[in-house]
Amino acid sequence: MAFLSVSLFLSFAFILLSPAISTNSEGSALHALRNRLSDPTNVLQSWDPTLVNPCTWFHVSCDNNNHVIRLDLGNSNISGTLGSELGELKHLQYLELYMNDISGKIPEELGNLKNLVSMDLYNNKFEGKIPKSFSKLNSLKFLRINNNKLSGTIPRELTKLTNLKVFDVSNNDLCGTIPVDGPFTTFPMESFENTRLSGPELKGLAPYDFGC
Repeated sequence: MAFLSVSLFLSFAFILLSPAISTNSEGSALHALRNRLSDPTNVLQSWDPTLVNPCTWFHVSCDNNNHVIRLDLGNSNISGTLGSELGELKHLQYLELYMNDISGKIPEELGNLKNLVSMDLYNNKFEGKIPKSFSKLNSLKFLRINNNKLSGTIPRELTKLTNLKVFDVSNNDLCGTIPVDGPFTTFPMESFENTRLSGPELKGLAPYDFGC
């Protein structure tokens, strides 16, 4: 009888803790992000690591299952870098980090965010290449990474993103030729202004790497 009571108690406790367990990795990921960022105006002061569920934090939105689906830190006067932990936000749909002072490379792990609809990283100081892993973001509709310090070519793999409606890489140090396949047939030339990218008419000479 005593053994049965203990078993029932443990089962009940596990049920109670299950939602917390499911969101713990997301809370840990966001807390790791906070540790990477400088926050002079304390926009992240509500990000309390002692709270397992991050859904009560400012600038974080969740669905009915307490999964983080939106991160709104645009124009927040933050600086620092991004890390691989952001790839743990598996349910994220909107990543808004525009108009800050964030530097360093864009993590390849952002390609793990399969539910991402919009990624706005524009007006920061990101450098390095556009991750090829972005080609896995099949739900992505808006990708704005303009006004940074990105270099290299536009990965040809991005032509697989058939749902992509808006793509802006203007004002970067990108080079090579602009892809001509998939959604790239619809993007205006303004999306590529003030870069070293060349028009598609040069693709026969040196596809996707001309001028790099």
